[in-house]
Amino acid sequence: MMKAEIREEIVKIPTYKIAKPEKSPLFIEKRAYQGSTGKVYPLPVTEKIYDEKELKEYKALILENKYLYVMILPELGGRIQRAYDKTNGYDFVYYNQVIKPALVGLAGPWISGGIEFNWPQHHRPSTFSPVDYSIRENADGSVTAYVGETDIMYGTKGMAAITLYPDKAYIEIKGQLYNPTDYPQTFLWWANPAVAVNDDTFSVFPPDVNAVYDHGKRDVSTFPIATGEYYKYDYSAGVDISRYKNIKVPTSYMAAHSDFDFIGNFDEGKDAGLLHIADHHISPGKKQWTWGCGDFGRMWDKNLTDEDGPYIELMTGVFTDNQPDFTWLKPQEEKTFTQYFMPYKTVGRVSNATKDAVIGVDKNTIKVYTTALYNNAVIKITSGGKEIYSKAVNLSPEKCFCETVDHLKNYIITVYDENGKVL
Repeated sequence: MMKAEIREEIVKIPTYKIAKPEKSPLFIEKRAYQGSTGKVYPLPVTEKIYDEKELKEYKALILENKYLYVMILPELGGRIQRAYDKTNGYDFVYYNQVIKPALVGLAGPWISGGIEFNWPQHHRPSTFSPVDYSIRENADGSVTAYVGETDIMYGTKGMAAITLYPDKAYIEIKGQLYNPTDYPQTFLWWANPAVAVNDDTFSVFPPDVNAVYDHGKRDVSTFPIATGEYYKYDYSAGVDISRYKNIKVPTSYMAAHSDFDFIGNFDEGKDAGLLHIADHHISPGKKQWTWGCGDFGRMWDKNLTDEDGPYIELMTGVFTDNQPDFTWLKPQEEKTFTQYFMPYKTVGRVSNATKDAVIGVDKNTIKVYTTALYNNAVIKITSGGKEIYSKAVNLSPEKCFCETVDHLKNYIITVYDENGKVL
């Protein structure tokens, strides 16, 4: 039986020093942070970052199979620091090769890159602090790293079970949130994957997203072509704001609504990208944030990395579609959910996606990518209830299937495995 691997390693990462936390607790009950409360007690607050860096050792949890290499840093909030596609040498989340904090977090230091788990508010209060962890090899050949903590501000408990299967090119994250207290507590959970961006990249929102909101739904724009003013920037000429190169100022936008389960980003120059998959009834939040590609954004690139360039955040929220929008946990209540992060190739603009298969159509060319090897898979196209195309193919994460089909109109594309299961 094929198996995935899991191990603990010591890794050395160039790290900029931070000052010691303030000795005295800060009672700042009326401080605002990210549109919600900025109170921090009893968290210690750090208010200074140094310009000197040193090579620092971190304990890393490594999950690996034939397709993917994943690095988790439990000493930095349990974040996924690196997610690497071994089939094409592509880091499908932004790999920041230096730990260079800025005073962005609720308690001070915050770093860019990887996948941050924002909980119980944004940004995660413990994003730069150690969390508990354990690792396990499972009977089915998969491996799991558990990272979690009890939040000292509210007493709620959050855990992520990060699993890699032996023959799948995706990361599975099962979230588990629990309120052990005798009082109702609020929370939010937005997984925060960063992706590297350049003039060739664009965000991949579902095809039914034609409007996006600002935080708190204070402003709205058409999407992907903005036609008015948004974030005090003039898009009246008609500008594609799915492309990083067209957003000059710091900008957030969140899908107004979608009945699809995916969001992602694609780099046309590298013919590769990232997708997040989750049940949209539970995980409706689909957001992009960028510092912008103007002077302000370039300044923040330098603040947060030495050599790895600009990034955007593609936040994915559960139980909410906007920020800051909190959900209640009643006393002794538990909430669970599942999210998937995966690389994909060639498809570019996605028509639909599951954790198993991705479909896109470019004019009359159909493109199909899968996250596992499927020999004798079948691609069928129907139109008006009649089958107009059927082909048996071998699909795998190593190469995308592409073929031109003439006269596509009012069609449905379905991908099956060799046993007839819809992927």
